[in-house]
Amino acid sequence: MGGRQIRAVLAFVAICCVSFQIRASDPIFYESFDESFEGRWIASEKDDYKGLWEHSKSEGHDDYGLLVSEPARKYAIVKELGEAVSLKDGTIVLQYEVRLQNGLECGGAYLKYLRPLDAGWKPTEFDNNAPYSIMFGPDKCGSTNKVHFILQHKNPITGKYVEHHLKYPPSVPSDKLSHVYTAILKPDNEVRILIDGEEKKKANFLSAEDFEPPLIPAETIPDPNDKKPEDWDEREKIPDPDAVKPDDWDEDAPMEIEDEEAVKPDGWLDDEPEEIDDPDASKPEDWDDEEDGEWEAPKIDNPKCAIGPGCGEWKRPMKRNPAYKGKWHAPLIDNPAFKGIWKPQQIPNPEYFELDRPDFEPIAAIGIEIWTMQNGILFDNILISSDEKVAVSYRDTTWKLKFEVEKEKQKAEEAASSLSDGLSGLQKAVFDTLYKIGGLPFLSAYKAQIYDLIGKGEKQPNLTIGILVSIVVVFLTVFFKILFRGKKPAVNVTETKNEVAAETSDNQGSSAEKEDEKEDEKEDENEAAAAAAPRRRLRRDT
Repeated sequence: MGGRQIRAVLAFVAICCVSFQIRASDPIFYESFDESFEGRWIASEKDDYKGLWEHSKSEGHDDYGLLVSEPARKYAIVKELGEAVSLKDGTIVLQYEVRLQNGLECGGAYLKYLRPLDAGWKPTEFDNNAPYSIMFGPDKCGSTNKVHFILQHKNPITGKYVEHHLKYPPSVPSDKLSHVYTAILKPDNEVRILIDGEEKKKANFLSAEDFEPPLIPAETIPDPNDKKPEDWDEREKIPDPDAVKPDDWDEDAPMEIEDEEAVKPDGWLDDEPEEIDDPDASKPEDWDDEEDGEWEAPKIDNPKCAIGPGCGEWKRPMKRNPAYKGKWHAPLIDNPAFKGIWKPQQIPNPEYFELDRPDFEPIAAIGIEIWTMQNGILFDNILISSDEKVAVSYRDTTWKLKFEVEKEKQKAEEAASSLSDGLSGLQKAVFDTLYKIGGLPFLSAYKAQIYDLIGKGEKQPNLTIGILVSIVVVFLTVFFKILFRGKKPAVNVTETKNEVAAETSDNQGSSAEKEDEKEDEKEDENEAAAAAAPRRRLRRDT
């Protein structure tokens, strides 16, 4: 064979190897929902399942998914696979994304990996009784908060399918972000549950510590036909039949008796009642004796009783009776006839079988059958693969980018909320300070105007800086007038503007004495208005 032929053969082998690797790394099944699900997924036609599925974008993304559009509904939809997937040969990875866009208070968001149709179900009649191999995904309602992993496994002895639940499964993330759930089934009977690529649970299918009930039944069981003998005594202790009640044991003696040594305190007001009519109470004007009956004043505690040691009839206090023993009981002794707690005898379990590896049923379809009180649940990127690396690759290229965007948005919203809370606290402190300033004695002439201005600021907190400036202007104006012993100016604090005193030639002839009288009258009017005006508050004082 020539060199050119050898090179051609090697090239052909290389292409075949690459093609095999590419094919081997392809997912067994993948649904991106980039295109509409209609015509490919089959919604159940059963009357109970009225929930409407929609082909919708994930909030904030251009990526489409399968959306639960209505709250408080049952939903069921199924997708048949082109070829049944065996779970017995090598590693199998089940993975999908779900985003709880409106949270999840009560409902499920799990998938069912269904057995072939010959197991006795139809896609158009898909419901909660459809036989599945594995159920996997989040479920939350009341005390339930878990990521289910349930295996339906056939008992080879009885032929019955039993649900085996993973013990202590991980909890459902409580946010509204996209999350990816992964279950990895290994040929060594190991199963691993990942959330967002992080391992949350590792278990062994054949371990009784990991699944309830165990896949391998107990070798023996209690004999259902065994019955406890009538003379079987389970009492470990019994009353001593030879014990006798002592002669001085008085079962009728009371637990408490009067303290004969107690003495009435000096100053006790025997003739004063503990309660008296409220002297400040008066009969309501609309009280009708014929309809409402005779009016009686409400009672209050007698104030004289608080001054003295007490009022009313004095009675000796009670104390514990030293002769009290209660009802006599014979002491307990060991029961000579005690045989222990009876248990039925163990017999071989007729349903017992041994198992080296679970007898998984093949997956022929993927179904979503849920009941939920929340809408906005979005399913996306459903994957079945025989290679863990493929699942990692899809997580990185489909889920991770969306999650990082959503996480950054969430952080920004939390920061904005924190900043808003901080500003609210600061504004409250500012307005509290302004009210205190407005209440200073030397600003009493302007109290009403200042409080009115602060009240407007509380309605529009963004005006806080402007209000501060106005209050400072008023404060400084009054301060300098007092400092230089000038008259208090009638300042309009609600609006800062320049005013020029335009005096006409007629006013120039007025005497300074008349001007002072007018200004004094105006100040008196302002002071009277300030005294009469209540302090305005738009919120409760804290």
